[in-house]
Amino acid sequence: MTMVSISNRYLPDHEAEALAEAFGPNGMRRRSLLGGGLAAGAGLVGGLTATPLSAWAAADAPAAEITVDQARTAPIPIVIPSFGPGVGEQITQVVTNDLSNTGLFKVLPGSAMSGTPDFAPYKAMGAHAAVTGGFSGSGSIRVEFRLWDVLAGQQIQGTAYTTNAANWRRIAHIMGDVIYQRMLGEKGYFDTRIGFISRSGSVHQPRMRLAVMDQDGANCRILSSTQTKLPAFSPVRDQIAFLSYASTVPRIYVFDLASGHQRIIGDFNGVPLGPHYSPDGNSLIVPVAKGSGSDLYSVNIASGAKRQITSSGGAINVSPSFSPDGSQIVFNSDKGGSPALYIMSASGGAARRLSFGSGNYGDSVWSPRGDLIGFTRISGGQFSLGIMNPDGTGERIMTQGYTVESPSFCPNGRVLAFSRSGASGGAAIHTIDITGFHELAIPTPEGGSGPTWSPLNV
Repeated sequence: MTMVSISNRYLPDHEAEALAEAFGPNGMRRRSLLGGGLAAGAGLVGGLTATPLSAWAAADAPAAEITVDQARTAPIPIVIPSFGPGVGEQITQVVTNDLSNTGLFKVLPGSAMSGTPDFAPYKAMGAHAAVTGGFSGSGSIRVEFRLWDVLAGQQIQGTAYTTNAANWRRIAHIMGDVIYQRMLGEKGYFDTRIGFISRSGSVHQPRMRLAVMDQDGANCRILSSTQTKLPAFSPVRDQIAFLSYASTVPRIYVFDLASGHQRIIGDFNGVPLGPHYSPDGNSLIVPVAKGSGSDLYSVNIASGAKRQITSSGGAINVSPSFSPDGSQIVFNSDKGGSPALYIMSASGGAARRLSFGSGNYGDSVWSPRGDLIGFTRISGGQFSLGIMNPDGTGERIMTQGYTVESPSFCPNGRVLAFSRSGASGGAAIHTIDITGFHELAIPTPEGGSGPTWSPLNV
């Protein structure tokens, strides 16, 4: 292993922690650097059949007329009835939670029914939309679902899902996504997962294992038994890349969630840090620490071929993230004297400084919509999570804390997952709307850090 000497210089906490793991507890201390094999696929057991249901009112469904910004100001009142006892009620609860947690919907209870509803009571309740349907079956289940525009008295969506009973929770997330998209005009993000590091043990000697869960914290599964850090979900495949300490030499692995198999992505002349996928999922950008600095390398996943894309000259270049079209990379560097965000071509070349706020910048992540860059920053001993435009303007802080790090956008770019911890440790996964509202803690069996959001499940 090539020794590095980056002590007394800033790195994002989780990057510094990764280096500390490589060189032992005395090699680097996290806050001193601040300058002051299980198969776990998302596939549906027994498959799924989605059958369109003919409209019982007007044949042409109205287009979404409410924008996300309007819904933030005045959440959409929607009636969600019980889909029946047992699993039916569980489906109702998951759909209700998905919609309510966005802050964009106000869920109203209603009586279960099928057929065309009586819209008068719904209008009296102030509802703009309503759901009808039902649940039937045991081993194989059928969930019938219709979405109605209450004000227009029209069916917006009608679908019947037939699948194995084990898939009930995912059916509920799919239904929530349909409601989100038909009411707001953009795709939902409920049928997704979050990869993360499950943390247990002491603050100074934590056990850190790769894990994955549904975006609401359900179905949490531990994927590794060895020390792992800095995971990244593939944007196109059921894979997670991560940094592993299974041996004395830190290595980058790719874990296939469908098969449970994992493989090493080459070796590096230095210490690799957190990988980040290209938008097509065919390559990774990996920071590699060597000597007094670190550089970014592009690595072809299939062949393992590597290409250096920065020449640090002793600077620390870390936390890379691709633009959605794959043409640019945002990353963190102290090349200008203090840690800041920079943008450069994905093929290499000159980098342009992006951030000019006070304090030291840390993580960077490009929104899948392309309209925002999320970042972390430390100033006055406090961490902040913020967003800015890709040209560096419009910087805005969303939340602060003792340690706030590892932001990751959901697929539609409206919500960020991140990890938060206090002075006594106890890291946990949180989510927050890009407006800075509706921060929620996601329940996990153990502590959690390093969240990475999956694409929509397929």
